[in-house]
Amino acid sequence: MMQSLKEILVDIAAAIVDHPDDVTVTEEEKGDEIVLTLSVHPDDMGMVIGRHGRIAKAIRSVMKSAATTAGKKVIVDIKD
Repeated sequence: MMQSLKEILVDIAAAIVDHPDDVTVTEEEKGDEIVLTLSVHPDDMGMVIGRHGRIAKAIRSVMKSAATTAGKKVIVDIKD
């Protein structure tokens, strides 16, 4: 069975932070769009965003690909 987009995002974020237990994702569906809001421990913000937003951009790309496979549109918000 395929993982939900929310689970995929949690797995990606948990793999790159120092406090994986503090990773939370809220999911909101708006029509054919899914808005995923990622929250991490304040000390891990830099790890999730990366230099010049590179990691955040990479996470969004991976999530977009996963969503396309599922026939959905996804928006990833990173809560600071």
